[in-house]
Amino acid sequence: MPAPAYDEGIDARLLCIPYSGTGASSFAAWPARMGSVEVLRVQAPGRENRLAEPHYGTYERFADGLIEDLRPWMDRPFALLGHCSGALAAYETAVELRRRGLPAPVLLVVSSQVAPQDGPYGRHLAMDDEELRADVVESTVRRGVRPNPGMVDLSVEILRADVEANRHYRRPSPERLTGTRVISLGWEGDSEIEPFRTAGWVACADDVRQVVLSGDHRTVFEAPDALMTLLRAELGGVRGHADPDGRLSGPLVDEVSDGPATG
Repeated sequence: MPAPAYDEGIDARLLCIPYSGTGASSFAAWPARMGSVEVLRVQAPGRENRLAEPHYGTYERFADGLIEDLRPWMDRPFALLGHCSGALAAYETAVELRRRGLPAPVLLVVSSQVAPQDGPYGRHLAMDDEELRADVVESTVRRGVRPNPGMVDLSVEILRADVEANRHYRRPSPERLTGTRVISLGWEGDSEIEPFRTAGWVACADDVRQVVLSGDHRTVFEAPDALMTLLRAELGGVRGHADPDGRLSGPLVDEVSDGPATG
């Protein structure tokens, strides 16, 4: 990521990490700013404008690379949001930041993903390459785009590498985050990761809430109003509530949801 431009109006930054087979452009519908919160779309190596770079291979290596890019952006409190497999990459980044004694995220939002100790889980894990290809084609058509065979081949290659990173990720005893609040985000109509499957995140941090919003597995990329409201409430004005190391001194909201929620 390029060096940040100085802007006194930015209270916090939100880094968004997409799911398997996709890149930063999947968050194209998200605003660049949500009030005083700057939104940054994380681009993993091996796709889109980083296609020439080798795949990260593991979530731990993903975290290493992201942390190096993140250093200039640590002048403000920041949050990580990861969707599906991106949630595990976000969690590993939070773990590694704390392990290195660097500023940790004030908030970690893990969307549509089982906790580290409960995986791997997901329908792509059981698919061969032809099944992945059919899934890519279906997803492309659903977006109103005519599949290009060459692009489909490339997408399958990226998706396969991402799926293998998920398959080999193991953390039987999760490292518990302290000082970082966690929101386990589920979606009422998500048939891939049903909200009840995300309950294990309570073992991963001292402060964990489960929030369930209306939508399905891909709704997060539409920047739904309920999620934007939640994030603005959690992060807007966060600098005034942070300790010197960037951690929040206490929760800013108790519960925000447009659907059933527990926790």
